Amino acid sequence: MCLINGQVGSALPVDDRGLAYGDGLFETIRVRAAQPTLLDYHLRRLRRGAEQLRLELDWAALQSELLLMASQSGVGVIKLIVTRGSGQRGYSVAGAQQPLRIVMGSALPEYPPDRQSQGVELFSCQTRLASQPLLAGLKHLNRLEQVLARSEWLDSRYAEGLMCDQHDRIIECTMSNLFLRWQGHWITPDLSESGVRGVMRDYLIDRLAEEGDPVSIVAVDQLMLHECSELFCCNSLYGVWPIVAMNGLRWPVGQATLAAQQIAKQALL
Repeated sequence: MCLINGQVGSALPVDDRGLAYGDGLFETIRVRAAQPTLLDYHLRRLRRGAEQLRLELDWAALQSELLLMASQSGVGVIKLIVTRGSGQRGYSVAGAQQPLRIVMGSALPEYPPDRQSQGVELFSCQTRLASQPLLAGLKHLNRLEQVLARSEWLDSRYAEGLMCDQHDRIIECTMSNLFLRWQGHWITPDLSESGVRGVMRDYLIDRLAEEGDPVSIVAVDQLMLHECSELFCCNSLYGVWPIVAMNGLRWPVGQATLAAQQIAKQALL
C-alpha cells in the first residue's frame, strides 16, 4: 500500500523536486501492534529538517496518514518521504507547488537473529562523509555517500560499514549510529558537521541519562576506537547490535551494551 498526499497511488510527477534534486526528507518507522514506534522522535526530527529546508508541511494530514498506514500494516515498516513537490526547472524554489507526502508500508527486514546476541563485524569504508553543517543531522533524500559506502563490500560477514569524515573522525555507520564505551562511560560521535542524527540515538541518549548512565557527544578519533571497551550500532528498525570486530580489533558483548539493548527493545518490541 502506498499513499500519495493521502490517496492510494503509485505514480509521481516527473518534475518533482525530490526526484530532480533530492529536495526533501524521509523517515523509516517500525510498526508494532498497529502503532508507529518512537513516533514523537521521528516527527521531532522531521520538524527540524522541514524547518531547515523551509518546507511547509501539512502536519495533521501527515500524522493521520501515518496512523492509517500503521493500522493497515499491523507489524512492519513505514517509509515516509516528503518532497518540496513539483517546481520549475532549476535550483530556485520559487514556483514550487504543494509539498508531496509519500507513505509506504512494507514488511520488516529479516535480519539474522544472532546479530542481537553474538554481535556484528564492521567493514571499514573508504568513502568519506563531506562536511556540511546546514544539512548535518538531517535525514534528507540525498544519501549517495551511504550508497557508495555500502557498495564497497559484498561479503555477508559484514553487517555494517564504519564511516568517517574527511578528517578521519568517526561519524556513523551506513545505516546506523555508534556508541562507544570509553573510560567507563558512553560517548557517541558529534554530528554537527556530517552524519544522520538517528531516532534511536536520541532515544537512547534520553533513556540512558534517566538510568544514570549519561552519554557524552564528542568528536571521536581513531584512538578512541582502539581504546573503547564496548561498542554498538543502533537504529530504529533493529534496535542495538553489539559490535565485536573490525580490522583485527575485537570487543566483547559487554553488560553496558546489553543494558542499552534492553532499553531499545522496550521501545520496539
